[in-house]
Amino acid sequence: MVTIRPEQPKDLAGVRHVNERAFGRPNEADLVDALRAHSKAMLSLVAVQDNKIVGHILFSPMTIESEGKSFSAIGLGPMAVLPEYQRTGIGSALIDQGLEQCREAGHACVVVLGHPEYYPRFGFVPASKYGIKCEYNAPDEAFMVIELRKGALRGRSGTVKYQHEFNEA
Repeated sequence: MVTIRPEQPKDLAGVRHVNERAFGRPNEADLVDALRAHSKAMLSLVAVQDNKIVGHILFSPMTIESEGKSFSAIGLGPMAVLPEYQRTGIGSALIDQGLEQCREAGHACVVVLGHPEYYPRFGFVPASKYGIKCEYNAPDEAFMVIELRKGALRGRSGTVKYQHEFNEA
């Protein structure tokens, strides 16, 4: 049975291992470490099975800026599951619980740059639907947003600005 819970200090090595294995490189693990070190990890959850960390998800603050105005958003990512545990529902459980905790915390929306075949099942739609763009050169269908409160993005648009740690990963 898999348990989803907040990351604890004792989990750091396990979280790093999951991100390195899931992505096949250290970049995402380095990003998680940098965001955590600079207190920019708003929500970090782990999936644990048999006392082993098998999945991880991180949410960090973003800003959506347009012509002299800005508003806050939350960015989802990275999200990682050990390869041997993928396609078992662990990623979905991490996303569901993470989105619910963001909603309960009063956040308006979450953005993600990810697989366009995967994230729509959670309610994500192309951010361009709301006039929201990514500061990076990302395919339209891969840059998505979800409203956590109905109408939260009405009349809002702009460019998502990531934390500077994303530029270093």
